[in-house]
Amino acid sequence: MNLPTTHTLTPHAEGALLYYTFPTLDAVPFVRHAVSTRLGGVSEGIFESMNLSFGRGDDPVRVRENFDRLCGAIGVETERIVLSRQEHHTFVRNVTAADCGKGITRERDYDDFDGLLTDEPGVVLCTQYADCVPLLFADPKRRVVGTSHSGWKGTVAEMGRVTVERMVTDYGCRPEDIVAGIGPSIGPCCFEVDEPVYDRFSEMSVWDETCVKRMPNGKFYIDMWQVNRRILLAAGLRDEHISVTDLCTRCRPDVFWSHRATNGVRGSLAALISIAE
Repeated sequence: MNLPTTHTLTPHAEGALLYYTFPTLDAVPFVRHAVSTRLGGVSEGIFESMNLSFGRGDDPVRVRENFDRLCGAIGVETERIVLSRQEHHTFVRNVTAADCGKGITRERDYDDFDGLLTDEPGVVLCTQYADCVPLLFADPKRRVVGTSHSGWKGTVAEMGRVTVERMVTDYGCRPEDIVAGIGPSIGPCCFEVDEPVYDRFSEMSVWDETCVKRMPNGKFYIDMWQVNRRILLAAGLRDEHISVTDLCTRCRPDVFWSHRATNGVRGSLAALISIAE
């Protein structure tokens, strides 16, 4: 397979398994992280092959094996995962070791959390995607990590800013110390929206017309990568501390799960981050 070229992320291939990491986070010694692809798993049929969602009809035994493969590659334990329960809002949950396994080996006792934070080693935070924007965070000084799911609604509501603010208020982080990654997701080449959605973006304080391409048919192509980058800059992160993807999930549905490319018949990607024990 001809894999996509990237100038901003780091690809990792172990046999058939392919995942990506962010240079900003790779530079933090205690961070273990990954954004998955759909390659290197054991799922079959419409979920072939690396599906990381238990909730879309795939065989849970195969999904567990997929998690085991990805976790093994980055040196974390599947049993230590805490899985988000995403509703396209901006609620962020502080996670501890008492939450480990929720969504994987036991039921979740929470709803409506699109972001997860922890300062406890060994806890593995996991959010899920199929075109929406993965946001990963680490504070090298306070030893805090986080991951947040930012679809278009979350982006308009500035999920990145909300996550940074929670790192500051709850863990004593300073924005200028935080490093972040904006992961593979639907790009400015493919994120077509109608006027009501465009209007929501145009009301944002970080917005200007360089974030959109207007089409003759009255549609708009919005650059959510750039919008999320600006959100993080406005929240106080340094530009050099932000890695921004150049990989569009909609352009490469052979490598990534894409909701739009498959009309919703799909598996899910995952973003994982953990503090090494």
